[in-house]
Amino acid sequence: MASTDTISDMLTRIRNACAVRHPTTLVPTTKMTRNIAQVLKDEGFIEGFEEVGEGIKSNLVLTLKYKGKNRQPLINTLQRVSKPGLRVYSPSKEIPRVLGGIGIAVVSTSSGVMTDREARRQKIGGEILCYVW
Repeated sequence: MASTDTISDMLTRIRNACAVRHPTTLVPTTKMTRNIAQVLKDEGFIEGFEEVGEGIKSNLVLTLKYKGKNRQPLINTLQRVSKPGLRVYSPSKEIPRVLGGIGIAVVSTSSGVMTDREARRQKIGGEILCYVW
C-alpha cells in the first residue's frame, strides 16, 4: 500500500533503521524525499544517498551515519511538523530554532528545500516539514 504522506514515511524508515543500526535504508523516491535527503547529507546527518531502480519504482538508498565505537546514530530525533491534515507555514522571522541551533528544521520554500538557517539568511519563509537533531 502506498503511503499518502511520503515525508512521514521517509522519516519513520530512517528512525527505524537508526534504532537497529542498519548501515542503509530504502525510501521511495519523490522530488521531496530527494530534496530532504540532500539537506540531511549537506548537514552531515547522513553519509550519502543514491537512486536505484527506474521511474515509479525507483528508491533512494540512504547511507546512515554513526559515531563512536558503540555506533551511536547521529540522528537522535526526526519529528514531522507540517502534516497533510495540518500544514505549518512560517514567515522567515518566525522560523523556530531547533534546540537553540543544535538541530535543524527542514523548510520547504519557494526557492527549494533548505535548512532553517538558510531560509532565515535568505529572508524567505515556507512550510516547516520536520525537525532533525
